[in-house]
Amino acid sequence: MKDTGTELIADIDGVEVMRYVYRPDTPVFEAPKPYIHPLRTLRGDVVSAYRPHDHPWHKGVQMTAPWVSGQNFWGGGTYVDPTQEYVDLPNNGTMRHEEWLSPGVERLTWWTQGGEHWIDETRTLTVEPGDGWWTLGFRSSLRNVRGEELEFGSPTTNGRDMAGYAGFFWRGPRSFTGGTVLASDQQGGPEMMGRTASWLAFTGKHDEVDGSATLLFRPAAGSSPDGWFVRSEPFAAVNPSLAFFTPVRLAPGETLERSYRLVVADGAWDRARLEAHIANHP
Repeated sequence: MKDTGTELIADIDGVEVMRYVYRPDTPVFEAPKPYIHPLRTLRGDVVSAYRPHDHPWHKGVQMTAPWVSGQNFWGGGTYVDPTQEYVDLPNNGTMRHEEWLSPGVERLTWWTQGGEHWIDETRTLTVEPGDGWWTLGFRSSLRNVRGEELEFGSPTTNGRDMAGYAGFFWRGPRSFTGGTVLASDQQGGPEMMGRTASWLAFTGKHDEVDGSATLLFRPAAGSSPDGWFVRSEPFAAVNPSLAFFTPVRLAPGETLERSYRLVVADGAWDRARLEAHIANHP
């Protein structure tokens, strides 16, 4: 990977497949944090969205959290409870890049808007090339340094029905709206919202160029989501939520580990192709 001093760029056979912006120029209201955009297939087609008008804090692929003991590291308003719903509060935190410990291994710190240091994170990114596909490996280790318990939650844990987004989040291009969702155990479609599955895939169509792309999300052992946050309408998004229905509590000094593999493939993969890939790449 090439390091520009603000971005980490991954190239496969002359195609830039990923740009990881680790020193972003982001307004406080959007909760500054590293993000991946553009994310591309091996053909060079973009499969991520950046600052869409409906949610400008959505930036490609991010590891983030809308509720951490009352602080918002997601961006935008905070869902407080069903009586207040979303409220703009002075609680939009920041994730700061501190250093690269080794190639692809990053040390970050999470700070509240009030200037308190709550979390130390070690994040690892890997890139594995394939035949018509490539895999992004993403591992996050979050250590509570606040001095008291941290609670990771979501709008659903605060009372909003079926809005349990939290954690590793992908926002797809506008052309992917209305795309196809497939998941393990013969599951699929919009009813995957809030359900559990060992894997989930999203296929969408490109604008400007003919063709489609498929993104396959695979949480590692020990990282199974509390429920999948997934939409194809009114926009494309996938998130193996770490706190869809149930808050995650982290005691002082304890560490929360999450790990994912995201396969980015050219073409519209059907269930047979997805299951064959998973069987051949356990």
